[in-house]
Amino acid sequence: MKQKTAMSFRSGCPINILLEILGDTWSLLIVRDMMFYGRCAYNEFLNAGEKIATNILSDRLQRLEAADIIEKRRDPNDARKFIYRLTARGIDLAPMLVEMILWSATHEKTDAPAKVIQAMASDRAAFIANIRENWQVASQS
Repeated sequence: MKQKTAMSFRSGCPINILLEILGDTWSLLIVRDMMFYGRCAYNEFLNAGEKIATNILSDRLQRLEAADIIEKRRDPNDARKFIYRLTARGIDLAPMLVEMILWSATHEKTDAPAKVIQAMASDRAAFIANIRENWQVASQS
C-alpha cells in the first residue's frame, strides 16, 4: 500500500490550502463527477463533457489521491482496471460544491437541471444528507 506523504503549503491560510489542493481547472470537476454523477472509472472521467486530456486526468487523479480526497482500488469486475471513490474527506466537500452550484445557477445560465437546483436551494441539509447516504451505500459495495 502506498504511504501518504504530508503536503506542504505556501501558507496556513485556509483559502490558500484549499486552492493548493483543489484550485486547478479539473480537480473539482472530477469530484463533481464522482459526487453527483457516480462516475468512478478513468474512462468515465475522460468522456465527461469537459474533454479533459489523458495526461491531465491522470495527474489530477494522482493529486486527489495524494490529498486523500479520493481513493483508488482495483475494479472487482476487471482486475486490470481501477475505480476511484471519494474518501470521507472528499465527501465533506459536498456542502461547498452545493453552494458553488447554487451561486453559479443564481448568477449565470447553467445546464444544471432546474429540479436539482430547486432541491438544493429549498433544503440544502436534506440534499447533502442524501449525497452522503448515497456515498455511504456505494462505499459498502
